[in-house]
Amino acid sequence: MSAVDGNSVVVGVDGSEHSKEALRVAANVAAKRGLRLKIVHALDFAPYGFGGPYIDAGGVFEWIEASGKSILSDAVEAARERKPDLDIEAEMSIGNSSQWLVELSETARVVVIGASGVGAATTALLGNNTLSVTTHAHCPVVVVRGEIRPEGPVVVGVDGSPTSARAVAVAFEEASLREVPLVAVHIWSDLGSHTFEDPRAAALVPGRIEDEEHAVLAEALAGWQDQYPNVEVKRKVYIDNPRARLLEWSKKAQIVVVGSRGRGGFRSMLLGSTSNSLISHADCPVVVVRPEPN
Repeated sequence: MSAVDGNSVVVGVDGSEHSKEALRVAANVAAKRGLRLKIVHALDFAPYGFGGPYIDAGGVFEWIEASGKSILSDAVEAARERKPDLDIEAEMSIGNSSQWLVELSETARVVVIGASGVGAATTALLGNNTLSVTTHAHCPVVVVRGEIRPEGPVVVGVDGSPTSARAVAVAFEEASLREVPLVAVHIWSDLGSHTFEDPRAAALVPGRIEDEEHAVLAEALAGWQDQYPNVEVKRKVYIDNPRARLLEWSKKAQIVVVGSRGRGGFRSMLLGSTSNSLISHADCPVVVVRPEPN
């Protein structure tokens, strides 16, 4: 996932089953790419009324700190059991977990988080923070959710925007490393799922528009097939409903790759609102690719 340079895969853990699944995915990503695995855990005292008049602040701190150390230790052990040769670093910090993950994303190749999770003795590192991290991270973010499939294609949402181009780059690399086909999905309007169910309505769409949208997809993929000759590419162009189309593909895919911000307007809102829908409802892990840094 080379949309951003970096030598590490950062994964947030909180002791939940979702974060354990994220750890497994992160270890695989790091091992396959020869990168360091950085396992992080944030201590957040806010849910326990830290500093309140009826709280033993020292006792709370010791309890949460001990829990955090245990979560990190267990995560490192699990990662080493899975990938013994990995270069692993573990770090614990006090404060807002999503803000910390965003800061770490400035130097990471990829950040991996679970779609939801509530730690054993701390606030959720994952879950509600997922949207914040995918919205503000500087590198691609893998949101681990749904089914982990060893088979199935890599699916990428394409809308012709610069962020979409970065998603295409990530998707080709993923398909090449996984040795699976790449399905490039282009939906050129953000209309609802029932708009064109009536054949008479579909017939009203000018043929030249559909031809233009096939050209948009072809342009977005141009050059990548030469760079990754081992990747079989399948092109899918749809009239409407990007969220429903990509959610349907997520039932067959290993991963779905989308940008976090698209071009909007008539040529769809494929990215942005669609990526938010996918990280909440997709049936497989989702890679959210961020725009080029300013």
